[in-house]
Amino acid sequence: MPRRERVMRMSVELPLWRALAGYRVLTMLYAIGLCATAYSHFVRPWIAVAYYAVLFVWTLATLPRVRSAASCTRRFLAADLTVALTGILLTPLADNHERIAGGGPTLPSIWTAGSVLAFALKGGWRWAAAASTAVAAVNLVERGRPARDTVHNVILVWVASIAIGYVVEVARASERTLARALEIEAATRERERLARDIHDSVLQVLAMVQRRGAVIGGEAAELGRLAGEQEVALRTLVSGGLLPVSRVSEDAAAGAVVRAVEEPDDDGPMDLRALLAPYAGARVSLAEPGAPVELPRPAARELAAAVGAALDNVRRHAGEQARAWILVEDEPDEVVVTVRDDGPGIPEGRLAQAEGEGRLGVAQSIRGRLRDLGGSAELVSVPGQGTEVELKVPKNVKAGRR
Repeated sequence: MPRRERVMRMSVELPLWRALAGYRVLTMLYAIGLCATAYSHFVRPWIAVAYYAVLFVWTLATLPRVRSAASCTRRFLAADLTVALTGILLTPLADNHERIAGGGPTLPSIWTAGSVLAFALKGGWRWAAAASTAVAAVNLVERGRPARDTVHNVILVWVASIAIGYVVEVARASERTLARALEIEAATRERERLARDIHDSVLQVLAMVQRRGAVIGGEAAELGRLAGEQEVALRTLVSGGLLPVSRVSEDAAAGAVVRAVEEPDDDGPMDLRALLAPYAGARVSLAEPGAPVELPRPAARELAAAVGAALDNVRRHAGEQARAWILVEDEPDEVVVTVRDDGPGIPEGRLAQAEGEGRLGVAQSIRGRLRDLGGSAELVSVPGQGTEVELKVPKNVKAGRR
């Protein structure tokens, strides 16, 4: 089945743009309401009516422009600020001087703040400072003198817009950091998955060719030596050289976007016993419950693969003649699978040494798989008394977990 792509979009900007769109509509209606209540006081009411008609059409027509930073272009911002400043400058022509001197509102009133906030959301605090400074200058020209209420309103808009612009810049930086962190996490998980798959197939074959070539001798020994060199090179590559394609958003204005690939969910659980049955043989004994041991299909497959990796380690390190036992226990909250052998055991410190050399059999093929499922893998080995690997997987593990 084809894999489907899941897009996780994380942005604190989008709610701010939606709030700005609502603010513009509400303040436009508020400004028109102020005009309607004070219509009789205007000396040239037709100027106010014409301006409010333009403001009404402009506000509604430009709502798509304030949906995101990408759609809010510089040309739109310049035109929007021009509409606000023009309304302020037209106020002395439409309203009487006594109302203006007494602190009456300008024609656009608090709608002007929406234009300044658009600058803040688009370009941060520097753009906000420039736009609010222009509004302050035009307000002082309209009033004719730096009245107390005018200065108060100007400072309020200036501080608020700069603060919002700064918050937006911090949020964008945080989103970029989060996107990068998720990208690194995805790269690490992909590297571990490839390491497990390669260890279960290619590396095992190369190791077998190296051993058999050394035993046969002659040209086979040379082939075994080359296989050993390729095994070392491949282990080094898997350990630190695999990096996936970048998952950073193509549209940075839309916020931090991380693309993740989601495997299709299989229908229903799967009986773990069916996956472990092929491992049973003359030297591998399988003890299992009489009832089905059900797990989500991906979890069952990963657990079975971990059991297979443990048996591969038995054959490789304990020899072809070693015996192994698989015990499956179906607990109320988890499934426990124990793999035990009668080999010579693992010397103390050997696992840490092997992991440092890039040999990821236990670290990735076993523990890595169980960790991705939310389970655990415990390994107990006593020199001369064999090795026991206990694998635990919770039953409530999500089928799509990676």
